[in-house]
Amino acid sequence: MIRSELIQKLSEENPHLYQRDVERIVNAIFEEIIDALADGNRVELRGFGAFSVKKRDARVGRNPRTGESVSVEEKHVPFFKAGKLLRDRLNGHDG
Repeated sequence: MIRSELIQKLSEENPHLYQRDVERIVNAIFEEIIDALADGNRVELRGFGAFSVKKRDARVGRNPRTGESVSVEEKHVPFFKAGKLLRDRLNGHDG
């Protein structure tokens, strides 16, 4: 599912809301999650999962095409850990 499909589905399930308002709400939620992660915070959506940021240390990598060693800088990457309810649903349990 892509963002526009999510907005469409939520609009269909909530006919009392304008689609443009649903789009603003979805965008606001994503922006808040992004802002929180950018500030180094963790975002937990109970039953769904938790978003956090993990630091990857600088290292010496290898260019797969040439085999040459390359320096890879330290970086921060988003990390998602699924919640119990989500894991249960994916495994056919009602949770």
